[in-house]
Amino acid sequence: MPRDFMTDPGQLRDLEGQQYLVLRPTGAVMHEFDRVQDAARRRLGDTARYPGAAHVTLRGLYEPQRVDEVRAVVREWAAAQHPIDIVFEAVDSFPAPWQIVIARLKRTPSLVGAYATLTEALDRTDLRRIGELPLDDWTFHLSTVYAKRLAPAEWEELAREVSREYPAPPAETVAEAEFVTYHDGTEHREVFPLGAAASL
Repeated sequence: MPRDFMTDPGQLRDLEGQQYLVLRPTGAVMHEFDRVQDAARRRLGDTARYPGAAHVTLRGLYEPQRVDEVRAVVREWAAAQHPIDIVFEAVDSFPAPWQIVIARLKRTPSLVGAYATLTEALDRTDLRRIGELPLDDWTFHLSTVYAKRLAPAEWEELAREVSREYPAPPAETVAEAEFVTYHDGTEHREVFPLGAAASL
């Protein structure tokens, strides 16, 4: 059974009432994500938090009373969307105040296009989005380690030491999206095959 994306009780409380559209890598990108995260766990232990599974967030929303409307937009978007190429090009980080170690992804045409068409679909609604940035400003990534608890000097050392580029980046194609909702302290997930994959 696929792993939950979030398992930490504190994170689940913080996510209450929110919805997300994410991509779940299951091949080379996932394996490298796990390797990087496992190394961080050995180093940091309980001084940091960790996602339960690799995922690329395409959008977050806060519509606890209109989950069905959000789901309908996601379903329509997924039906028209081709499979998405994701390429793990570097271990990088978001600096303070976030202090997150990330797997930075290449801006592949299919990934950029998916974000753009999702923006267009949401622009036709009044659904409330959270954490959204314009396409040109968005860094495609998989959050690997949430290290906000680290002192500034510890964080700077960690960010410097884990940073690296991949001369031969792990890559895979994702053929489905997951609609993730959080309520009653629990993560709920629905899978939507992407259009080209669903029609095979």
